[in-house]
Formats: sequence, structure tokens, C-alpha cells
Amino acid sequence: MNYEIENEEIAEVMSALEFARLGGGEYAYIRRLASDEATAMFPALKGLPTGIDLYALVAADGTPLSISDSRTSAVANAIENDLEPVSVH
Repeated sequence: MNYEIENEEIAEVMSALEFARLGGGEYAYIRRLASDEATAMFPALKGLPTGIDLYALVAADGTPLSISDSRTSAVANAIENDLEPVSVH
């Protein structure tokens, strides 16, 4: 079986805007970040120590919602805001 899909075929199925809105308002993604990635995603963060892992809660469209130092806190924040938490690997 050949599962290779050409880019043109993907564009016909779902537009970039539709893809960005997929799960909007229902799901939030939890993503583990290194401190330098966190600073890039959350520019207001200053002086983070290097070499630590943080957890970002991100809306389905990629909008950063919150950041915490534990996955448990990120999950709790999603649930508290009526969002279904989903992990990004």
C-alpha cells in the first residue's frame, strides 16, 4: 500500500485556516518546552534558568495560553478553562 499524499491533495481536503481552527475552543495542547523555547513562545518571560523543562498550554490554533513548571498544572489549567487537554509529542 502506498500512503504517500501529494500536497495538492491535502489542500483539497482542508484549508490552512480550517486546519488552524480544528479543535478551536475545545482542545488545548500541552507541550514540553526547554527554557529557551519557552522564552521564544512567551517573550514576556525574562531570566528563566537554562536547562529546565516547562509545560505550555497552547490553543488548537497555536496561540500560547499559559506556561507552568509541571505537566499536572498545565492539565489542571486546561480543565479549569473547559478545554480537553491533549499532549503533543
